Amino acid sequence: MNTTATQLRVGDVVVLTDAAHKEAEQNHSMWNEDLRPCTLAEHSWPGSKFASLWIGMCLCIPTYTLAGSMISIGMNWWEAVLAIFLGSVVVLSAILFVAHAGTKYGIPYPVFARLWFGTRGAHIPALARALIAAGWFGINSWFGGQALDAILSTVLPAWRGLDAQWGHYQQHTWLAFALFWLLNVAIAMRGAQAIGRLAQIAAPTVGIAAIALLAWAAHAAGGFGPMLAAPAKIHGGQFWIQFLPSVVGVIGFWATLALNIPDYTRYARTQRGQMLGQVLSMPLAMALFSFLGIAVTSATVKIFGTAMWNPVDLIEKFPLAVIVIAGVIVILSSVTINVGANVMAPARAFENLWPRYINFAIGAVLTGLLSLVLQPWRVLETSQTYVFLWLGTYGLMLGAFDGIAIADYWLVRKRRLDLAQLYTPRGVYGYAGGFNLRAVGALVAGWGIALIGFFVTPVHFLWSGGWIFSLLGGLLAYWLLMRGDRSVITEEQFDAITATEAD
Repeated sequence: MNTTATQLRVGDVVVLTDAAHKEAEQNHSMWNEDLRPCTLAEHSWPGSKFASLWIGMCLCIPTYTLAGSMISIGMNWWEAVLAIFLGSVVVLSAILFVAHAGTKYGIPYPVFARLWFGTRGAHIPALARALIAAGWFGINSWFGGQALDAILSTVLPAWRGLDAQWGHYQQHTWLAFALFWLLNVAIAMRGAQAIGRLAQIAAPTVGIAAIALLAWAAHAAGGFGPMLAAPAKIHGGQFWIQFLPSVVGVIGFWATLALNIPDYTRYARTQRGQMLGQVLSMPLAMALFSFLGIAVTSATVKIFGTAMWNPVDLIEKFPLAVIVIAGVIVILSSVTINVGANVMAPARAFENLWPRYINFAIGAVLTGLLSLVLQPWRVLETSQTYVFLWLGTYGLMLGAFDGIAIADYWLVRKRRLDLAQLYTPRGVYGYAGGFNLRAVGALVAGWGIALIGFFVTPVHFLWSGGWIFSLLGGLLAYWLLMRGDRSVITEEQFDAITATEAD
């Protein structure tokens, strides 16, 4: 037995030895029950778990609106589906690179970030991810609030009487949003296991409802031929000006998960299982559900004379019983995506700020409060604001972080970590006062490349493709800056601290 070992390798995963675990949990500023690495028994999720998780997250109202918004800016149905499929494949590639670390070492995203930004600097990428997730939390709460408002306005005449104008919306709209927001926060406080149970209910329910909506649209529009016959309104150079940012917008849609996917893959049994589960579910689910959103939005042009890319606006055109059923399904979908994709990362980030006093439930509440500050009702005012301003801009911001994470794990360290040191305040991953300034430099480089395209018209594609060029810039800069860093352990050093089952 390797008596100097602090970690144990079993198959695809590495866990702390019992002695190292006991020592690390004494570092209260770095450790709590949510931030600690998984035990061997906790690596229990099969590939099917990741497939169901992705299907549940893809079958959501923002996916529908993302697709429908592309019709509203002038694409035809197959151009929009192509943009969504391409964007999904590109971002899944980044997701799989980062997912490997979560499975192998059982660590959540904020702890993984300590590796590249330092034990204190990890707050930078963790809080950046938290900010975006809180924005999505607000967006989904707004969609769910609108569905709740539609139901209550139909069922309760007194509810419609709350019609005082508060800004651009009536009083009852704001009250429905507040009620739905509270529901989301209350469910999110129950933790990760509640998220998994909810997804198992939501995915098939939303799928059945989506098929029913597609059938109605095809019937009302006179069949799939007329429904999808609408020609593209943008051509030539104008098409590419819209197409590239749309693909990047799709990438930005899941760029958040490209960072914090270790929060989920840390529970995987094997690398093969989590990879197959994701590859066989995510791009296909995005393409199919997006096609549905595109088809129905195209049908609304024929049926109502305008592209209705927000499904809540559409369901209000139906009879009372349909409004109630459809509204409940929208609410279920919005809750599922919120607690599944938009709470885990920010709650963990807030925990990482003060592990001794902030737990997951408190982090969930803080996420909800931050979502209000970001004003989701403004983001959703127009499809241009939603796709280009929201998705494009934050995708650019997260791209550099994605590049740094991939470069650190695969190119700099070659997948060799000292797990115990990630929980040591002044250990090898403490860098200078807890901050890796080289990572900060790479971050600036990644953002800078994309920003050049904003100010220099001939290379505007650098801005339009912000996530891609920000990622490549951050990846290359970090790889060059970190070569020979003392925190990188050799294969011999890794073997010295790592025991195997045979030992």
